[in-house]
Formats: sequence, C-alpha cells, structure tokens
Amino acid sequence: MLRGLYGAAAGMIAQQQRQEMLTNNLANANTPGYKADQASMRAFPNMLLKAMDTNTHPGASAPYIGELSTGVYLQERMPNFRQGDINETGNSTDIALLQGILPETESGRPGALFYTVQAGEGAEVHYSRNGNFTVDGQGFLTTSEGHYVLGTDGGALQVGNENFTIDQDGMMTSAEGALLGQLNVAYADDPMLLVKEGDGLLRFTEEGDLPTAIGNDQINYQLKQGFIERSNVDASQTMTEMMNAYRSFEANQRILQAYDQSLDKAVNEVGRIG
Repeated sequence: MLRGLYGAAAGMIAQQQRQEMLTNNLANANTPGYKADQASMRAFPNMLLKAMDTNTHPGASAPYIGELSTGVYLQERMPNFRQGDINETGNSTDIALLQGILPETESGRPGALFYTVQAGEGAEVHYSRNGNFTVDGQGFLTTSEGHYVLGTDGGALQVGNENFTIDQDGMMTSAEGALLGQLNVAYADDPMLLVKEGDGLLRFTEEGDLPTAIGNDQINYQLKQGFIERSNVDASQTMTEMMNAYRSFEANQRILQAYDQSLDKAVNEVGRIG
C-alpha cells in the first residue's frame, strides 16, 4: 500500500514541476527572443512482484503476480530553439536574427544562432536571442538589462546614438557613413549545451566560447533592423498542457487521499476489539 502512496506522491511532484515550467513559459509569451522550455517525463524502473509463502511443492519457484510501477519524475527541462515569429517595430535598435539553412550536426539536433553579450570587460560571455537592444549613456549598444552587445572583435559595440544602420551581415554604419563595426553572431551546433541564466541570457557549459558564424559559408542567416523576434511560446497549446497537468495532479491527489483513508481504517478500525 505504501508503495502506491509513494507512486501517487511522485506523480503529484512531477506534475507540479511541469505546471511551474508551463507557467513560466506563459509568463514569457511576450518576451522577445524567449525560447519555451519542454519537459521530459520518465518513469522509475518497474518492480516485478512474486507471491510468497504459497502452498507450492518444494523446489518450485514462487508464481509471478505482475509488475508494480514505482512512479514518475521530471527528468529534465530543455529549451525549444525554434525560430519565433518576426514583428516589425520600426526602432533602429531592434535587430532580429533570422536563421536560414544550418549544417547538419553530429548530435542530430538542429544548430542555433545567438548574439554574444557581456556584463563588462573581463566578465563571462553569455548568449541571447533577444534583439530588443538600446544605447546607453556612453553610446554602447546594450541589451535591455545593460549587458554590452559584442562585435566580431570581441569588444563592445560603440554606436554613439540610435542613428545607425545595420545590413543583413551585421555591418554597422553611423549616420555620417563611418563604419562602427560588425555585430557578432555565434553558432552552437548543439544548443542543448547552453543553459538559461535568467534575463534572457544563456551560458555555454563547455570550455571556451561558441565559434562565430561570421565567414562560415555553411551557415545562412540574416539580420533585420527595425524588427524583433517574438517568443516561440504557443499560448493556446501551453494553456491546454497546463490543464492536462492540473488534471493529472488532481488524479494523483485523489489516489493519495484514497490510500490515506485506507490507512486510517487499517489503524483505527481493523482489528478493533468490541
């Protein structure tokens, strides 16, 4: 009986974690460049039950009863790096990164492209798909959280003001025609090696930094100024999955209550001396 109680409790915990993940996705449905998380649910190994102390002849093995499930768990959360919809804003500091045809990878997963950003000189390099940029007081191009957007030379891009233009390859030019630098685009052949750090930033878990996509003829992309990539969260599908997770949680909760009532009767009523 207690094994069934533990299995129902494990199901409740897994569905609660899934619900929290889906709630976070829905909360970021309007966050530019946000990539929705996906859950991978796994079952614990089943147990094979045998009947014990049965009246079988000597030497015979105990008969099998069947398998007993030992519960489920949320194994991992994986971002979905599918391209989000592109929305025109008209703001010169908004830059959308459009992925084209990318080379096949050894992992079998599609690769992904990212902007490279840094909190300051000497800080760890992070990656982002949020192209909702701004210009700070010193004239540097930054994310909305204040992280410097990096160029191909590894340094922060100083554009002066918002009156700049950028072509589809990332070359940036001032209103006077002066070359300001080239916006760097990093390529990850296995984006699952990136983990979310908050504020729309991702961290590469391996040593070193991601290689640049600049100059790689096998990588096709385009930068569009005045546009922004929206979140790839499907709000209607997420709401449906949230309802399914809630119903599964309730079903496990009812099972847990039934076990609790059975235990209550076993303790307080069974074997009572009248």
